[in-house]
Amino acid sequence: MLDVSDVGLENACPEVREEPDGILRVEVHGDLTDDRARAVVGAMRRVAESGREVLVLADTRHTGAIPASARKVMAEELRTARPDAVAIIGAGFSLRVVVALLAKGVHMLTGQPYPQQFFGTEGEARAWLLAQRDALRARRRPVP
Repeated sequence: MLDVSDVGLENACPEVREEPDGILRVEVHGDLTDDRARAVVGAMRRVAESGREVLVLADTRHTGAIPASARKVMAEELRTARPDAVAIIGAGFSLRVVVALLAKGVHMLTGQPYPQQFFGTEGEARAWLLAQRDALRARRRPVP
């Protein structure tokens, strides 16, 4: 497994940390600014460039507003740094709507699905992410 320092995450984005199981935990406290949005997606991009799966656990329990400009930044940036799977915990109705619209926008721009799910608990979210990772790896294995 790569160390966080191998992909430059330790100081790049304090809202993102890589956990021992390879999941990127994103936890924004307060409003999502344009700069924070760029930093979060930049962290995802660095993991993708390292050749690893980009599995994101987004804990939104402390996230404030997501202004239109930050949503636009996320949509634009995710065109080149699309995560393999995003599990979201703690999202209220308005955030669920924003994420659904973002996912549709990314899908329209890239032609690729934006795999994301909402969960009530962190345990459920982690289990789903690890199952997504296993499925991705199984698809990459050469057929004997």
